[in-house]
Amino acid sequence: MKILGNKLARLGLVITAVWLFFFLALDSMVSDSPTMDEQNHLARGAAFVQTGDPRLSLEHPPLVNSLSGLPLLLLPDLELPLNHPSWTLLQPPDVYWYIFAEQFLWQTEQDVTQLIFLGRLPIVFLTLGLALVGFHFARAFWGRPSAYLAFFLLLFEPNILANGRLITTDLGGTLFMTLALLLVWCLWQAPGWQWRRLLAAGVGLGLAFGSKLSMLTFVPILVAVAWLPIFNKKSGWLRGVGQRLLQLLGAGAISVVVVWAIFGFEWGAFRFPSEMLAELNQFSGPMPTFWAGIDQIVNVSRGGRAAFLLGETSTDGFWLFFPVAFLVKTPLVLLVGLLGLGWLGWKRPPSRRRLLYLLIPAILYFGVSIISGINIGYRHLLPILPLIVVGVSGLPTLFDEQSVGRSAVTLILAAGILLPSLLIHPHYLSFFNLAAGGPANGATILADSSNDWGQDLLRLQAWLAEHEEPSVRLGWFGTADPAYYHIEFESMPGYPRPEFWPLWTNPPFNPENPEPGLYAISVSSLLEVNWAPRNVYGWFREHEPTDRIGYSIYIYDLR
Repeated sequence: MKILGNKLARLGLVITAVWLFFFLALDSMVSDSPTMDEQNHLARGAAFVQTGDPRLSLEHPPLVNSLSGLPLLLLPDLELPLNHPSWTLLQPPDVYWYIFAEQFLWQTEQDVTQLIFLGRLPIVFLTLGLALVGFHFARAFWGRPSAYLAFFLLLFEPNILANGRLITTDLGGTLFMTLALLLVWCLWQAPGWQWRRLLAAGVGLGLAFGSKLSMLTFVPILVAVAWLPIFNKKSGWLRGVGQRLLQLLGAGAISVVVVWAIFGFEWGAFRFPSEMLAELNQFSGPMPTFWAGIDQIVNVSRGGRAAFLLGETSTDGFWLFFPVAFLVKTPLVLLVGLLGLGWLGWKRPPSRRRLLYLLIPAILYFGVSIISGINIGYRHLLPILPLIVVGVSGLPTLFDEQSVGRSAVTLILAAGILLPSLLIHPHYLSFFNLAAGGPANGATILADSSNDWGQDLLRLQAWLAEHEEPSVRLGWFGTADPAYYHIEFESMPGYPRPEFWPLWTNPPFNPENPEPGLYAISVSSLLEVNWAPRNVYGWFREHEPTDRIGYSIYIYDLR
């Protein structure tokens, strides 16, 4: 009876956690306006599931985008701009999907709110899938009690919640890469060659690579991990390394077939964008969009993008960007738990090899992120979070089974994740931990998708209606169209919509002494992340706003 009671109690907790997760995810999801990249991902997915043509999936493979696009097939009047040059000409190659997405979402008189809601729903279920994968990962490493803890932590970690309800590839790539790492562990732990495990690992890797191109970073990482003496092999170390590398090669071959299937077995002329590989474009082969995407990502990574860190902007990136982002946006309980895991776990030899398998890939991926020139968001660190959570979920097992310490650590970890998520609700994108000053201080540290990704336009609409303001001077950062939401505005410098971007060179107000009026300025515009001179919004940066919309739009009432 006691065992049955414990099982029922655990089941009750799991059901409660899942329902709470769905409430938090859906309630925040419907109040967030379409964020910067969502229209592009949704357009790719809708186009692929309706035409079977992955031409728009250059930088992002179609798996996760297709899942977002599938619910749109339920709409009988769905209209895609397939006659527009952004689809027929694919020129220029670095911006055509932006133009196609703009046409699809904002120029075809469709119900954007409905499209975004349907596209976000599959991502919510992928987040639940990530928690389930974390459950099995933690159970394999630490046992069932830690599995339930990992499941809970992955459902409510605020950065996962932030990205786990948006139409992007970040959460999907994280899910399938975590699954692949679990399957590779099971493969390398098994004696000899177990073909079912090899096939499972290959499929897992294929799903990861077919979700997000940056997951290819884990190929050299897994090669490095294969050399670690942490696997249960009776043969010699060197022989074991050779076997693991051969298994990885076999799983890699399977993954290529899986990726090709994800691209709909595409066959056509190669279309590499770089001059170095352009001569290959005279030939044809399998999934040309995938290979062109890798070339494109490499080119973009070399060039960098506009970034903001601690009051400074750069197009070349910051060495400290991801270390700072990790420290200020990761919940404190995970940071402290990670330190405790390294200290207590390393002192116990049986746990060392499991810690190495979790932490070495996380550290190597973190290192690759640091040297990247693309510093546009904490979301790029998302793949290491499940590894940290699975590791930290094993902390209670380092205490005696009957000790108070085990229960106390479990409660502290659970509360340390759930309480910040409840307090920040529904503004998950703007989460910053208490040591960083909380979300109110986030704008002094990071911008773009770490804080302001265009998520508060609907809240601005509600604020204007509540305060009976007929119009506003708007410095908007986002791809969503304010006019679609019936916001009367006078454009000020912003990014990237054409109503706002050209105004940086000739702002319609006096930067030294702004004219009287009601101003609403997105944080990323206010910080002039995309405008190197930073000479437009200086006056506003030196003054406290009258009000804040969420944490990403500042109101200045100068009347």
